[in-house]
Amino acid sequence: MNDFEAMDFFRDDGLVADPYPYFEALRGKCPVQRETHHDVMMVTGYDEAVQVFNDTETFSSCISVTGPFPGFPVPLEGDDVTELIELYRDRLPMSDQLPTLDPPVHTDHRALLMRLITPRRLKENEALMWQLADRQLDAFLTGGEGEFIGGFAAPFTLRVITDLLGVPAEDREEFVGGLEHRPQSDAGVGSTETELAHAPLEYLYARFSAYVEDRRREPRDDVLTGLAGATFPDGRAPDVADVARVATNLFAAGQETTVRLLSSALKLLVERPELQRLLREERDRIPNFIEEALRVESPIKGDFRLSRVRSTVGGVDIPAGTTVMVLNGAANRDPRHFDEPETFDATRANARHHLAFGRGVHTCPGAPLARAEGRVAIERLLDRTADIRLSEHVHGPEGARRYRYLPTYILRGLTNLNVEFTLAEEQPR
Repeated sequence: MNDFEAMDFFRDDGLVADPYPYFEALRGKCPVQRETHHDVMMVTGYDEAVQVFNDTETFSSCISVTGPFPGFPVPLEGDDVTELIELYRDRLPMSDQLPTLDPPVHTDHRALLMRLITPRRLKENEALMWQLADRQLDAFLTGGEGEFIGGFAAPFTLRVITDLLGVPAEDREEFVGGLEHRPQSDAGVGSTETELAHAPLEYLYARFSAYVEDRRREPRDDVLTGLAGATFPDGRAPDVADVARVATNLFAAGQETTVRLLSSALKLLVERPELQRLLREERDRIPNFIEEALRVESPIKGDFRLSRVRSTVGGVDIPAGTTVMVLNGAANRDPRHFDEPETFDATRANARHHLAFGRGVHTCPGAPLARAEGRVAIERLLDRTADIRLSEHVHGPEGARRYRYLPTYILRGLTNLNVEFTLAEEQPR
């Protein structure tokens, strides 16, 4: 039996492959439980998670992607640390990114982003997704086997996001080429192997800043011009840097998490032949299958918050200055909200209640995009194959599977997923 109290969630490699027993043990004691290694309040309950996500006046998002590492620059003392947060937030890693901003600044920047992710633009983007999926499958579905993340999921999602953002056609393959030279084991945010740089997305800032400056000088009839000309809700024109950071956040965060969704979804299909048959016969079940995949394997294990003032969550006192980790992956398996939460059920009626995309003002703005990518990718994979199987020479036989997961306390995802497949006799377009 594991001694979960002795295990360090943020540093113990044994919890990377399967963190769920640890989550269950914490929730079994209390849905809001302080861990002893880094003094983080762990929120594993569904209702408690929703409370924290919705209360932006009490809980700041300034440490949302870093948590206790590297820690706050100064001691957080007193019953109200709001002033200290505002004085020092710019010293924190990723402090210029949307997930770490609080209202009202967050409200303005999110509104800027939503000028880009409009229903019309998403509809146009989805229409192209089918072509992009087929283009990538043309390359992936050769030889009868392949590694799914590098061979399909990563390049497909990257091409989708470059189209949504309006990256010029002549530059898109450069982005894909950069992806192909990045090791899939690069965990990035929340890695247990490397420390996060203060601004790790500077390359993308520079690229999108150049696009915005160009479109402001010479407007065109394209998406980037719309982004460059977008204003805050009060009519103010944002700085070029503000626009570039919003675009960069969507580019980086959306692409990474959707890759994890696609690989988790396909893993479920290749491990459950009966489920694969069901979806082949009843395609209208694919959207709910995607929701249940998000519930069972949330691409984000959790988000951090910093309490501004003393509060109470789930009957537990939380002093001002406390680092709180809201564990989406645990809340999604709370038996008080989901019946038999460990069971994957593609027909689950409340699957869409999951917190994989967060909740409240920080709900992932790219959620409709991710859902569409998941639906299109799975449907085209099923269209163009007669059967998809797990590669046992890579992942081992049934009962002795071998998987490697990203060494990170933030992201939940495989480093590789090797499959074998039989092509369909007819491949409908």
